[in-house]
Amino acid sequence: MGATVQGITDYEFNQFDLTGGDRLPPQNIEAEEEILGGILLDPEAIVRVAEVLIPEAFYISAHQDIYRSALQLHSQGQPTDLMTICARLADNEKLEKVGGTAAIRRLLEQTVSSVNIDQYARLVVDKYTRRQLIKASTAIAQLAYDMSQPLAQVMDAAEQKVFEITQERVQRALIPASEILLTIFSELEDKFQGGSDLPGIPTRFFDLDTLTQGLQRSDLIIIAGRPSMGKTSFAINVARNVAAHANLPVAVFSLEMSREQLVQRMLSSEARIESNRLRAGRINDQEWQRLSQAFGFLAQAPIYIDDTANATVTELRSKARRLQAETGGALGMVLIDYLQLMQGSSENRVQELSRITRGLKGLAKELMAPVVVLSQLSRAVESRSDKRPQLSDLRESGCLAADTNLVDVDSGKTWTLEQLANLGDAKELPRLLSLNARGRLVPQRPEKVFGTGPKPVYTLQTLLNHSIQATGNHPFYTRQGWKPLDDLQLDEDIAIEENGELIWDPVTSISEPGDPVMVYDIEMPRHHNFVANRIIVHNSIEQDADIVMMLYRPEYYDPNTNERGIAEIIIAKHRNGPTGTVKLLFENQFTQFRNLADSSR
Repeated sequence: MGATVQGITDYEFNQFDLTGGDRLPPQNIEAEEEILGGILLDPEAIVRVAEVLIPEAFYISAHQDIYRSALQLHSQGQPTDLMTICARLADNEKLEKVGGTAAIRRLLEQTVSSVNIDQYARLVVDKYTRRQLIKASTAIAQLAYDMSQPLAQVMDAAEQKVFEITQERVQRALIPASEILLTIFSELEDKFQGGSDLPGIPTRFFDLDTLTQGLQRSDLIIIAGRPSMGKTSFAINVARNVAAHANLPVAVFSLEMSREQLVQRMLSSEARIESNRLRAGRINDQEWQRLSQAFGFLAQAPIYIDDTANATVTELRSKARRLQAETGGALGMVLIDYLQLMQGSSENRVQELSRITRGLKGLAKELMAPVVVLSQLSRAVESRSDKRPQLSDLRESGCLAADTNLVDVDSGKTWTLEQLANLGDAKELPRLLSLNARGRLVPQRPEKVFGTGPKPVYTLQTLLNHSIQATGNHPFYTRQGWKPLDDLQLDEDIAIEENGELIWDPVTSISEPGDPVMVYDIEMPRHHNFVANRIIVHNSIEQDADIVMMLYRPEYYDPNTNERGIAEIIIAKHRNGPTGTVKLLFENQFTQFRNLADSSR
């Protein structure tokens, strides 16, 4: 619900009138009626369209209500016949609005068969997408006329609005296993001929590759750490290995350092010359020889660098796609340094970063290349005796206490976060209420519930006696958009769910944190928020990531440690594999990471 640019929110975008002018908006009323009639006629028909057709795709609002009721019944395992749909509409006080039982019966009687319901669904989705494009063009035109907005911000908002439409989730149909087997066989053959046993792109850090199976195409990977841990050096080392050994193009977007500074770091690492001496030009004859070799090696590596400050996801997407087209093949990696310096189009930073990470995950899927983004960690690390970072230390990330209550929309049963995390199978997770772009609370099934370790939590209390325990960086929905708990003020309104509707409830107290308790978070698709203890809270930024790596160097905090020169790469999250810790050698003077032991692999 945040502003795309100042003055136009997602909600307002959805309210643009499409009926002006001499032409009707794209629609196919007959196809909509055939779909609804087919659902009433055939109990199994809804299964064929439920994954590709959303209620908003229907042009007629009455058809939206009927289809939404059918989806609710289907999700509860109930039939979608005339009687049950009319009863559900009546329960929702919508039956008279759609024309009464007679209108529902007419849909049923005029339908002969549901055999073509798939084709009708594709027609309706086609018209819906075209209407969305018309809305986008109307919004873009309005923005273009607003001379108070900077042109760059208007162009970014315009690109983003169209990009969101192209990234609408498309469900893939069932395909024969034989087709999948052919794809897998081709991939295995390529690996066999190339001598690699990894399904992903090797980083050449062997223990890390064993744990992650290489960088997987379409993965979003966050590398996080406190300042001076070596995030940029590690990421550049990985980029160098991907470009040089896999011979794949690598795009590096440096939002902090200039391209000259970045290349100088790479030269220091490659030639093994101390970076301060290289910058000063204090180089002996032997080092000049190594430097010449480094120049030749890096000149051949397909590494492309862009140092535009305050880049947006749409700018990165455009440049990465152009590079992919120019190099004529797959990208090996896209590296972004770093997340907090990226520019979004929302005035609210929490919501903005959430949109950025979603956009980066979409970029990884679109390019079929791993997207690696660096991120800062919060100062909470410094306040602990054990300085090893945890998932909850990510900035703009937050977690809730184990006993936080969540309500199953369909059964009314109350679960705690801890209970949901212990279910194991994501298919067993109940549907929870989530706030959509129109400001309505709608059912949404989580993708994952997971613990993020012990963490100090605050207790927030409201005037209507709602309370919740959360980390200081967990975002809450306010009248100004999403805000972390740390930024909330007493008497500030936060959003509460009351009988399925959003109401505002002022904060009356926020207690100081006590001893650390086990905390959890939820991955919610699409809207990226949920209702907990009747309070609307947001996901953390790491929910879009497939892998979260965290860097820790004991020597930084304890110069006398017996692990001097050792860096820990902590895999704190791994969506498709194990977590764990890998140790590497870090030579700070050369900004270089190396495998601890020489290997012939």
